[in-house]
Amino acid sequence: ESSRFSDRVPLLTRVVDLFLRGRLPPLLIAASVAAGLVALLGTPREEEPQIVVPMADVHVSAPGLPVEEVERQLATRIEKLLSQIDGVEHVYSMSLPGRAVVTVRFHVGEDREDSLVKIYNKIYSNTDQIPPAVRSWVVKPVEIDDVPIVIATLWSERPEVIDDFALRRIAEELEIELQAVEETNRTEVVGGRPRVVRVELDPDALAARQTSALEVAWALGVSNARSAAGGFDRHDGFIVVDAGDFIGGVPALRRTVVNVVDGIPVSLGDVARVRDGPAEREGYGWIGFGAGEDLRSEHVERSVFLPAVHVGVAKKKGSNAVRVAERVEQRIEELADTLLPAGVHVRITRDYGETANDKVNELLEALAVAIVIVIALIAYSLGWREGLV
Repeated sequence: ESSRFSDRVPLLTRVVDLFLRGRLPPLLIAASVAAGLVALLGTPREEEPQIVVPMADVHVSAPGLPVEEVERQLATRIEKLLSQIDGVEHVYSMSLPGRAVVTVRFHVGEDREDSLVKIYNKIYSNTDQIPPAVRSWVVKPVEIDDVPIVIATLWSERPEVIDDFALRRIAEELEIELQAVEETNRTEVVGGRPRVVRVELDPDALAARQTSALEVAWALGVSNARSAAGGFDRHDGFIVVDAGDFIGGVPALRRTVVNVVDGIPVSLGDVARVRDGPAEREGYGWIGFGAGEDLRSEHVERSVFLPAVHVGVAKKKGSNAVRVAERVEQRIEELADTLLPAGVHVRITRDYGETANDKVNELLEALAVAIVIVIALIAYSLGWREGLV
């Protein structure tokens, strides 16, 4: 009789009765709360959504070709080839004197590795159509994680003593140290002049010593080379022999023989000025301070722009931007006392982790407010006990 009665009870009534009288609801509530806390603490906090949109730039180098020839012979042909790949949404290019950049973008959701393989396969399977003027090409994937999440700006309160060249040297050392921070990806230095060794030929000295610029370039190329020349067995061991050597510094470069005229060797210092210092300026980087800045400790006047060099640090895919940014900033603070000389300061001008954390906290605050409103509405209409449940 009881079984026939239970058969007549609707299924929904029995489910509700199970949750009202059994011990399963508290366990489910505890498991849900635990899962929510794990998701809240374990999910990476990021500002941009991780949407899979495979994208790559194809850089083609063809020195000597004008823009018109680059567009007709290189960019147009590569655009046609890449547009034939399955899953490609857009292909566009930029032509410059002697080089071109062709960008290919796939549809949302396409597999990134498969898309890159398709690009390589399409390019290398059509190498017979490459014009002779092309010297090299390279495929560079583009991802949202390549954008720096932290930018540290170095500047000096004494630009006449520590200029952008010195700041660049300091920034390069800082970049090397930041590469060891956990879960960091690409790092780069922007601004300043890098260190180069410049050889400025003297036309009068070249003519007086019967030496041409091509002979100097050839001599430097063959003098700065080392290659394996075999080896020999000795005392139960094998000794490797290398032929040639690299030029060891600016003094050795000045003593390098570039020609022999009438039995007299001509060194590079006889026909050129060798300078070890900053490269030619290609751009400017500045930092300025407004009226709201407290610069009493730096002794800097407001509304004054000073040379600056920036160090950008990106994160790995799937990592927590907040934690990576905190590690980077902590490492910069640790290195400031030993790496930065007197008069050089560092300032975080971009903190992706802070902005991402603020937006996530705003979202959580909105969810908490929504929960409180729902509880209040249920309590108002049904009662406080039902609202708390």
